[in-house]
Amino acid sequence: MTSNTGPGAAAFDAVVLAGGRAARLGGADKPGVRVGGRALLDRVLAACSGATTTVVVAAPRPTARPVVWAREEPAGGGPLAALDAGLRRTAADLVVVLSADLPFLRGQTVRGLVAAVGSGDGALLTDPEGRDQPLVAVYRGASLRRELARLAAGDRARAGSGLAGLPLRLLTERLDLARIAEPLAVFDCDTWDDIAAARARIREHGHVVLDEWISAVKDELGIDLDVDTGALLDLARDAAHGVARPAAPLTTFLVGYAAGLAGASGGPQAVAEAARKAAALAARWAEEAEGAGGAREAEQGAAGAPPAPGTPPSGPGTPADAAPDAASSSPQADPAAPTTPAAPATPADENPGAR
Repeated sequence: MTSNTGPGAAAFDAVVLAGGRAARLGGADKPGVRVGGRALLDRVLAACSGATTTVVVAAPRPTARPVVWAREEPAGGGPLAALDAGLRRTAADLVVVLSADLPFLRGQTVRGLVAAVGSGDGALLTDPEGRDQPLVAVYRGASLRRELARLAAGDRARAGSGLAGLPLRLLTERLDLARIAEPLAVFDCDTWDDIAAARARIREHGHVVLDEWISAVKDELGIDLDVDTGALLDLARDAAHGVARPAAPLTTFLVGYAAGLAGASGGPQAVAEAARKAAALAARWAEEAEGAGGAREAEQGAAGAPPAPGTPPSGPGTPADAAPDAASSSPQADPAAPTTPAAPATPADENPGAR
């Protein structure tokens, strides 16, 4: 059982119908078929996680969230018999009723249904053709019990077997229901083509894939925590750009670890505070790196500046204040002056007096 209703929200219980023969799936275990890495049943349980009590009408199985189990009489007696069995385990005034094969149902949709009840008997979604979907709905518990009792009594009067085998459409004929059109939320998986379409759809857009992945990870780890994913992505970006790319995953891990040390009382606020501190640190780190780069550029600029006029250049191994050499200080010859041929050299051993 869970209790995640927000402040001011109406309390509700939930009944999820997860039985049936799945004939169009060849008798496969439809609630256990995975879409986006999660069983269809677990996806629906995540959408109604705000329920005070969640009842699943089916044979017990491992689930990502704690639930209460119920079975219809007779087994395989149809949706109305299953709904009656689940309703007996609820106590809230409002009861959300869902099938277990809705891969795109979201908690926001469930909360919208609860808010739409008003003074009527409930609210349900309609499909793209405008047809009622009574297994994606919320009802007043009293209204459901009244209609189920009426249908069971009428069937017995006709020598029937109560609710077993009766069509689901009979349930809503006399109820005052609000109707909401939300085509994606009512998409259900009756065939393998539906399963394939659902698996492909969640990978169509980047943000959808990310949301699906985060939900799958939270379910896998048993985490029931809503955090600002945008802030965490911004932090990862800042750490990657301002520090180094490997800093991104490590920083977000440390933020989660710090929030975990805060305990259950921390919640999303602990994550937000840890992310804020880490983001501020990443900003300081980046500013310091930019400052160091500017200092290096100034130093390199000073070293490469041209010498002042009149200052002799200095080279490797030559002192900057060395005097100019003699060749450079002697007067230069005038190219226009006449030249005198040099006298022949006299041999060193020749005797000038003998000639």
